[in-house]
Amino acid sequence: MYSADSRVLEIGCGVGGQTVHLARASPEAHITAVGRSPESLAQARARVAAHAPGARVEWYCADLFELPFPDARFDHVFACFVLEHLSDPGRALTALRRLLRPGGTITVIDGDHGSAVFHPDSAYARAAIECQIRLQSAAGGNALIGRQLHPLLTQAGYDGVGVRPYTVYADQTRPALVDGFTRHTFIAMVESVRNDALAAGLMTADDWDRGIRDLYRTAQAGGTFHYTFFKALAVNPSGAATTSSPAL
Repeated sequence: MYSADSRVLEIGCGVGGQTVHLARASPEAHITAVGRSPESLAQARARVAAHAPGARVEWYCADLFELPFPDARFDHVFACFVLEHLSDPGRALTALRRLLRPGGTITVIDGDHGSAVFHPDSAYARAAIECQIRLQSAAGGNALIGRQLHPLLTQAGYDGVGVRPYTVYADQTRPALVDGFTRHTFIAMVESVRNDALAAGLMTADDWDRGIRDLYRTAQAGGTFHYTFFKALAVNPSGAATTSSPAL
């Protein structure tokens, strides 16, 4: 993925799931992985040590808006499932541009819950998903951000912005995806907001439980589930000027 000796900044590394993939795909790159949680960083270190021994990874616990790196330090920035949690993703993308060398690239991957399409269809299931979207918005995030990656990167001053959709489709002929994605990723995420959704009066308990049952029906025989992720690649303009103290 990245060339030998290139300097890669991974923002929001979490517990290291994507760090492992980066290290395996680019074993000669220098990866700087940044997260906000010391506990998650410890898990990420252990995961990389177990699955990508010898990887060239440095670890930092820091906030995205207070990164301790000089201007133009990195050749590439990688941000996976980060922007959806931010109240001002445009500001974040502008801050990250300072750290990219002119001509360097940024890769951004995020989902879009509005792309969830399933069979059998259910108004109750769609209402449960809408609860998760509304709660994430109330918390300052955006579960629909995938569709906005192109304008966000363009407005932040990047060039050559290209966005591609990546579809996950699961039915009974793809049991690994049904179990790993439909049940244990998407439905589990929606289920996790039950208490908050009920407390906010977004649904009644009976309607919520029916919605979750209907979502699980899509993971059974005869059910199907579709979701789209969006991957954006953009370039920091070659003539880009950087400042050592960006106005954040």
